[in-house]
Amino acid sequence: MLRLTYADRSGVASTRDVEPLGYLGNPRHWYLLAWCRLRDELRCFRTDRIVSVHPLSERVDRELRPGDLDIPHERVRPLSLV
Repeated sequence: MLRLTYADRSGVASTRDVEPLGYLGNPRHWYLLAWCRLRDELRCFRTDRIVSVHPLSERVDRELRPGDLDIPHERVRPLSLV
C-alpha cells in the first residue's frame, strides 16, 4: 500500500492511499495502475504528476484480472524486472 501526493492537471494536489497493481505506458506517459481507496475504484495515475510516495505498512492482496482493463489483449505486454 502506498500513500501518494498526486497533482491533477491543474496542479491541485490531493493525498491518495492506493494499492499498486501495475504500470501502463504509451509513447508520451507512464501511468501507475492502482486501486484508489478514495474513489473506491481502479484508477491510473500519471507518474509525472506523483509529487511524493510513502509506503504504508498495510499489506494488500488485490490482483489485477485481465477483464479489469478495457485494453485490447494484443496491446498488453508483460513487464519483467529480471
